[in-house]
Amino acid sequence: MTAEDDQVYRQIHLDVARNATDDFNPFHDADKWHRIHQNPFGGPIVLGFQMECLAEYRVTRHRLLDSTPDDPPPAYRNYQFTFAGVLRTDEPFRMEIKPTKRTCTPDGRWIRSNRVVVRKTNGMVLLGQIRDSDHPLTLPDLTPPFQLSENLPPLPDRSLLPEGGWFHKRKFMTNSNAKNLLSGSLARQADYFDELEDHINYPDMFPTALISCALLERTHAAGHDFYANPMVYTTHQFSVNQTLARRLRSADALHLLVSDAQQVASNGGGLGHTRLQQQRHICLGLLENGGILFRGEVMLASLNSILGKSA
Repeated sequence: MTAEDDQVYRQIHLDVARNATDDFNPFHDADKWHRIHQNPFGGPIVLGFQMECLAEYRVTRHRLLDSTPDDPPPAYRNYQFTFAGVLRTDEPFRMEIKPTKRTCTPDGRWIRSNRVVVRKTNGMVLLGQIRDSDHPLTLPDLTPPFQLSENLPPLPDRSLLPEGGWFHKRKFMTNSNAKNLLSGSLARQADYFDELEDHINYPDMFPTALISCALLERTHAAGHDFYANPMVYTTHQFSVNQTLARRLRSADALHLLVSDAQQVASNGGGLGHTRLQQQRHICLGLLENGGILFRGEVMLASLNSILGKSA
C-alpha cells in the first residue's frame, strides 16, 4: 500500500481545475457556494473529477514501480468511484493506493486492479477502484445512437440529437487545459507533457471530466435552479480506451453524449444514508472518426434528498 503525507486543496486549485474543464457548479465557487439553499458544507468543495485525476496519477506511478514482465498492456482502464463524503478547501486529506491485484478468468480475460481510498480527519471522502483490462468493464455492450462519422460532426454544440434521448456537447483537446487539470489536482504535469521531449500524453480524466460541463449545460438549458435544488455526484464509472487516449492531441474534437436522466432508487451509503432517488446518466466520449474514447455512467442525487428533506 502507498500513502503520501497529508495534502490540501486550496481555492486556487479548485479554480484552476474547474476553469480547465468549464465546470461552473456553484459548489466549487468561492463567491457562490453560500447562495446554495441550506448548503451544509460550509465552503467550496473539491471537484470529484479533481480527486479522480489525482487518483489516476497516483495509480499510474504505483504501477510503474510494481509492474512485472508478464503484465500485458491494457486495452482499457476502468474507473469506479463512490463519493462517501465531501472535501472542502484547506481541509487535509490522505489518498491511499492499495496493492495491485492481478486476476485472470477461466476464459483468459485478465484484470489488474488497485483500490483507492481518500480519507480526511473525520471520515471517508472517496472509495474506488482503478482496473486495467482487455475489455471495457463499464457498459461493454453500449453502442452509439448512430453512425458517428457520417452524422455527428454537423450537429451544433449544446444540442439534443434528432433521435432524442441524448444531449450533444462538443469540446476540443488543449494541452494547456489538460496541464491545468493535472496541476489543479496536485498531480505532476511533467509526467504527461514535456515539449522539449516531444512527449504528449493526455490523462484519462481530462476528457472524462468534461462530462460535468456537458451535464451542467444540459441542466442549465432546461431551466434547473442550481441554488434552490443542487445536485451532487454519488458515483462515477468509466471505461477509457487506452489506445485512443494515448493518441489524443491538441485540437482533436471530442463529442460528448449524455443521456436523458433515468430515475433509480438506491439503498443509500456514502453521501446518501437512507433510500433515495438518484439520477443516472449514460455518457459517451466520441472522436471525430467515430471511435469511442470512453463510455460510462454517473449517478447524482439532490442535496435535499441526501439531507432527508423535501425539495
